[in-house]
Amino acid sequence: MSRAGLLEGDCIEVLGKLAPGSIDAIVTDPPYGVDWQNEDWDGRAIREAAARAERERLAPNEAFEVWCGLWAKECARVMKPGAHLLAFGARRTFHRLACGLEAAELEIRDTLMWIYGTGMPRSRRYPGGRSTTLKPAFDPILLARKPLAGTTAETIELFGTGALNVGACRSGGSHPANVLLGHEPDCEEEGPCAPGCAAALLDDQADEARAPSGPCTPPSRFFYCPRVSRAEREAGCEELALRSLDLCPDAGPRPDERTRNPHPAVKPLELVRWLVRLVCPPGGLLLDPFMGSGTTGAAAALEGHRFCGIELEPAYMEIAAARIGHWSRRAGGAGGDPLGAGRR
Repeated sequence: MSRAGLLEGDCIEVLGKLAPGSIDAIVTDPPYGVDWQNEDWDGRAIREAAARAERERLAPNEAFEVWCGLWAKECARVMKPGAHLLAFGARRTFHRLACGLEAAELEIRDTLMWIYGTGMPRSRRYPGGRSTTLKPAFDPILLARKPLAGTTAETIELFGTGALNVGACRSGGSHPANVLLGHEPDCEEEGPCAPGCAAALLDDQADEARAPSGPCTPPSRFFYCPRVSRAEREAGCEELALRSLDLCPDAGPRPDERTRNPHPAVKPLELVRWLVRLVCPPGGLLLDPFMGSGTTGAAAALEGHRFCGIELEPAYMEIAAARIGHWSRRAGGAGGDPLGAGRR
């Protein structure tokens, strides 16, 4: 596959049509199995797929684990030996995601944490200052690897996979850590942070704590990543229709927000670019079996990788094509034609 391919359909079925051992790395943000806004793709469809596989009805979390094993098994088949997979997860179902990947015979290598300060609690408020949830402030990202073909050195020599590209992911000259910090959208990389930025507050607290012993590297040197701005969310989607977006329907009445990219889980482009650099060999073929609005494809274009994305929802396919096309043009075509090989 020499060009970017956007494939529409259920990822388990579509993955079964891809060539074995053809994928250099996977970066994806799958459904979390938490029945988000009662959407079928995050609840009922997962349970039905698991029931078909197991021929019995399972509890929701059990079904999610089985379903993760189903798509992970197909991912493992198309991955090269030593290829890495990075998958975002939900805090309350992440352990089931890990077990599903292990069932597919992928090795769990690490867990990254993306920490941010702008999350909102998705809960109703009750009398007496009570609520059912805490404010989310981090997302876990699972790092897994397909078993090596021999030693790490042999796998690198044969396939270009097997190790992480730490040299391309250093921050402040330091070895990359498994903690990533999210800044406010208005923060500037070389300038002051916006008021209330969690990363800046962390640095300030660290300065106070270490004052007697002298200065040292601030904690936020781990990685600089602003949250998704509206401009980034909609880049390339200018010709698409406006749609409603309500990320917290249980939080009470809120102003109706309309956007041309209503995907509920758009990740920052700079964050995904960093993840892509970490796991994908230079010029490699990157796969996202849950493409959503196309952030991984946009990151692949900007990093000069070939890309294959799979998405079930036609509306998100349209958004992903527009966004990947925009960033491919910005990158001078490095990512190829976003509507290229395999579009159906």
